[in-house]
Amino acid sequence: MAVVSAAHGAFGPLLGKLTALLADECGRLKGVRREIRSLRSELASMHAALKEYTKLDDPNHQVKAWISLVRELAYDTEDVFDKFIHHLGDSQDHGGFKDLFRKTVRRLKTLGARHGIAGEIHDLKDRIRQVKELKDCYKLLNDAPSSTAGPPAVDPRLHALFADEAHLVGVDGPRDHLAKWMLEEANTSPKHCKVLSIVGFGGLGKTTLANEVCRKIQGKFDCKAFVSVSQKPDIKKIIKDVISQVSCQGGSTKDTSDWDEMKYISELRVLLQNKRYLIIIDDVWSTQAWQAIKCAFPENNCSSRIIATTRIIEVAKSCCPDDDDRVYQLEALSDLHSRRLFFKRLFGSEEHCPDMLKEVSNKILKKCGGLPLAIISISGLLANRPAIKEEWEKVKRSIGTALEKTNSLEGMSSILSLSYNDLAPRLKTCLLYLSLFPEDHVIDRDRLVRRWIAEGFISEYRGQSKQEVAETYFYELINKSMVQPVGIWYDGKVHACRVHDMMLEIIISKSAEDNFTTVVGGGQTSLANHQGSIRRLSIQHIDKKLASELANVDLSHVRTLIVMPSCCVTHLPSLDRFEALRVLDFEGCGDLKDYDMKGMEKLFQLKYLSFRGTGISKLPSGIVMLGNLETLDLRNTHVRELPAGITRLTTLQHLIGYLNKLPNGIGA
Repeated sequence: MAVVSAAHGAFGPLLGKLTALLADECGRLKGVRREIRSLRSELASMHAALKEYTKLDDPNHQVKAWISLVRELAYDTEDVFDKFIHHLGDSQDHGGFKDLFRKTVRRLKTLGARHGIAGEIHDLKDRIRQVKELKDCYKLLNDAPSSTAGPPAVDPRLHALFADEAHLVGVDGPRDHLAKWMLEEANTSPKHCKVLSIVGFGGLGKTTLANEVCRKIQGKFDCKAFVSVSQKPDIKKIIKDVISQVSCQGGSTKDTSDWDEMKYISELRVLLQNKRYLIIIDDVWSTQAWQAIKCAFPENNCSSRIIATTRIIEVAKSCCPDDDDRVYQLEALSDLHSRRLFFKRLFGSEEHCPDMLKEVSNKILKKCGGLPLAIISISGLLANRPAIKEEWEKVKRSIGTALEKTNSLEGMSSILSLSYNDLAPRLKTCLLYLSLFPEDHVIDRDRLVRRWIAEGFISEYRGQSKQEVAETYFYELINKSMVQPVGIWYDGKVHACRVHDMMLEIIISKSAEDNFTTVVGGGQTSLANHQGSIRRLSIQHIDKKLASELANVDLSHVRTLIVMPSCCVTHLPSLDRFEALRVLDFEGCGDLKDYDMKGMEKLFQLKYLSFRGTGISKLPSGIVMLGNLETLDLRNTHVRELPAGITRLTTLQHLIGYLNKLPNGIGA
């Protein structure tokens, strides 16, 4: 349940912060300690109630409304205390709560300071009283279940699950057949570029098949590339990605910051002119997108090949206008292949499945309708359940019959929602955060886990650091097939992930349900009718109209701001409007040099700041005032030296970039 998960995630950092205050000297001031203790007690009680509500499969509207009030109360309480700490303390004393309050205890004794925090706490307690009265009025406590359940453990067969992703059952036959066809010369015009279009329902494994065909034949080609198009394609970015993959230098060394779409297309045509290329264009949604991309690939009589994947038969046909091209209709897995995939992921083979589970397994598979994504999702869920017939029967009853009758989006949604609902609240919160990223986006592991930490989603656990706990969560989401692994390093670790577009739809829906994230641009969301405070904002495109809307929206509660590369940053609001910001990510914004970053010094809660891929040459002066900054990413910029004042940032843990010189006190 998304509404509970988001509220649950809001309480972790808040309760820890209040506990730290109570343990500090400032808490001994007359009146303040008593008020903080009372506030924490009330909030802890609400948090306990939330934990019970996480066990409700389908809470009523009154429960959801109450939980939303609690969530907003938790966020606002944390904001109040963050401002209080900042305004009374020296923002450059960064020894944590204890050191900060020891140095400011004298200031706290002033009558004005005492009255200030007392007034804020009084207002918060009024809101708490109203929330409690609503709970009693609705008799919500009676709706909460009494049983408890521990969080599921990480599947020890994690590495095997990764391997299976690339070698799905039932792929070998179609792969070999299509690979043979791809290497055959065209009948009507030898050495002509041929196009293979793979079409089928979402979740059938079109992308997997395309990649397997590519792996089979890639040795016959001079260069290859893989790009995803998605429903809202950024043609310039797509062509740029192809250039970086096929370039002999491993990426363009030219300054491309002022290139337009036509310039990128011209550059790619020059690069490919005398090469036999193999290109996968994944997830094409329209003939217009295909035509815009296809013109970038020259007909050079080198027997080049293009593979396109799509859900839409008309688009597939438009990709293959010539007699030598081919449309391949991908079908659902047979019963035999469905069983092989299912049992291989759970037990290694069907022979190792306990007899008591075979009948219920076949019934579950029937409901999956031969869709690999559904089978993978359900097997990931069952891998963390006891191998008991009664438990598996519960899963079977929960799935519904939509996929059994037809390969419908509603049926797939039922399957994926079931896997989501099975997650522990801590994992749901982390998963909902992924709704900030666009479709088909490759999400770097380190980038993601550091942002989870900056948001306060992660706590140290049994001797593990926050980084270690966050990475455990990352692998748990992969283990449960909620996200797909992308690339495995030499040490066996996954370095990135991607969210399947159908799963992303589920996550976006869940996030919208509880105002967890707000995504604007590209026709996705209008801010005109937005309800509630914006807490996490992803700007994927911005024009003058959206800039005008943002000018009239309260941005003071935004904790994460992501600006995508396709966004025109000159239209962005001023940074000083984002006073609660924890995460600021400009990665890939090549025109950032045109944006006035005045006001950055006011982002006193900022923990994660990325300028990666922006090409800036100088850091904004206000950066030395970011006393809570933990991560600063300067990769692929022209910044080579840091200001001397950077040594004040004593909480900085991750300084990433290629620097010629470090100030004294950094890296020592």
